Amino acid sequence: MKKRIEEVIERGKVGEDFIDNEEELQAFTKYWTLGFTRDNHPSIIQVLLESGKDKDMTSHGMPNLIYFSREKNTSSPHHFKAGALNALLRVSGIMTNAPIILTLDCDMYSNDPSTPQRALCYFLDQTLRPNLAYVQFPQTFHGLNEADIYANEIKALFFTNPMGMDGLNGPNYVGTGCFFRRRAFYGTPSSFKQPEIPELFPDHIVNKPIKAQEILRRVHYVASCNYESESIWGSKMGFRYGSLVEDYYTGYRLQCEGWKSVFCNPKRPAFLGDIPISLYEVVSQNKRWNVGLLEVALSKYSPLTFGVQSMGLVMAHCYSHYAFSPIWSIPLTLYAFIPQLTLLNGVTIFPKVSDPWFFLYVFMFLGAYGQDCLVFMSNEGTFKRWWSDQRMWMIRGLTSHLFGTIEYLTKHLGISTQGFNVTSKVVDNDQGKRYHQGIFEFGVVSPMFVILATTSIINLVAFLKSLAQIINGDHNLDGIFIQMFIAGFVVINCLPIYEAMVLRNDKGRMPTRVTIFSTFLACTLYMAFAFLLGNI
Repeated sequence: MKKRIEEVIERGKVGEDFIDNEEELQAFTKYWTLGFTRDNHPSIIQVLLESGKDKDMTSHGMPNLIYFSREKNTSSPHHFKAGALNALLRVSGIMTNAPIILTLDCDMYSNDPSTPQRALCYFLDQTLRPNLAYVQFPQTFHGLNEADIYANEIKALFFTNPMGMDGLNGPNYVGTGCFFRRRAFYGTPSSFKQPEIPELFPDHIVNKPIKAQEILRRVHYVASCNYESESIWGSKMGFRYGSLVEDYYTGYRLQCEGWKSVFCNPKRPAFLGDIPISLYEVVSQNKRWNVGLLEVALSKYSPLTFGVQSMGLVMAHCYSHYAFSPIWSIPLTLYAFIPQLTLLNGVTIFPKVSDPWFFLYVFMFLGAYGQDCLVFMSNEGTFKRWWSDQRMWMIRGLTSHLFGTIEYLTKHLGISTQGFNVTSKVVDNDQGKRYHQGIFEFGVVSPMFVILATTSIINLVAFLKSLAQIINGDHNLDGIFIQMFIAGFVVINCLPIYEAMVLRNDKGRMPTRVTIFSTFLACTLYMAFAFLLGNI
């Protein structure tokens, strides 16, 4: 299939040798016109299977199956995923207008055929949770390695927090594995917005075949990229625009309007999906999420203001926890550098071990990490995966959170952020093998890897230098224990980075340029800090 697709792209047209019947010939002749590109083409809507007519090899009826690609041109906004979902919402409304909608990422598949029945049990029981907008299943993955080195499970987001929110108004929408009531996209539970055409009303009954010319004309009309101009689509109706995390934002706005949700977590995973197997893919994806979260946090719909007024303090706090998570980059960056740079310059900034205040730091550290470990393990986690989870929390703080915050700020200042978006060029057949062996995959030159390598170098040098000074009797452990502990803790977490910088020679190792530049940057920071302390 890959070879055939590449041949078609190279030719610029679909040859007759790839066309099986007259219907396919008409479809390709209609859509594949001169100037057809990925970013400039008309709406493509093709009925592949029609319910009641098409049957499988055992003569059982097949469901409707329609291929759809919305119209695109360079002069119209794409609105990314939310725009595609709204176009699908309208097209499905014209063709079938089914009351229940499932959203599923393209890399996920059904793992349990009884899942729709589970969701319908919630929608049909009006006494359970009135005003139910959606039923959210946890996002689960296949192919995780034993330690889940990139913390792809994200247990807090997909399991722990949704269970807690389910005791309130319901969990947030995570973009996939979610069944929606179509009516929820058309306004509040008590009243709905009037769509532009009667066929898009949520209670409209479709009584024409999906291949009828009138139906096909309508769907092409509502799929056009200019259809939403001067309309309330994306603002008060449908999936919501205004954030790169359209799933979080849409669920949040629906709950602000009075809708509720349900978290359904059956023992057998309802859906399974793929995972990124390189660190760059993980942190890049998280960076995009952080930009989108800040777009909500610092907008007029901020959970701290609009959310508190619309859904109450507790639910607003739950959504604020996500929206403002990128600011974790501030304390994490400070803790990654300040204690270590002061330690290198012989300056103590924490209480001594003999000081009563020392026990406050011990209590906070053990309490925070102990609680996090306990909650993680209670959700069928393992200690290995918890260690990966807390390590990735620190890595995301220095990469995704930090660079996502920078990108958000530069974007709103009108400064180009091209330099932060480096595309991975690594094509390595052994990448999957390294992942399952628990080996971190770097392989590309990225600013996010520069700060990781710089942090690991500074912490290692600070820890080893202070250790040597204690052995030589130049320092008293009583005064610098906390700073040494922080540096040592970071060093232990950075072992995969040291390995990638020094010990490995495969394609997934840390690029030499990153190591050299990070070493230079670490020396510069040390000298700048020493100069600053000397002048204070």
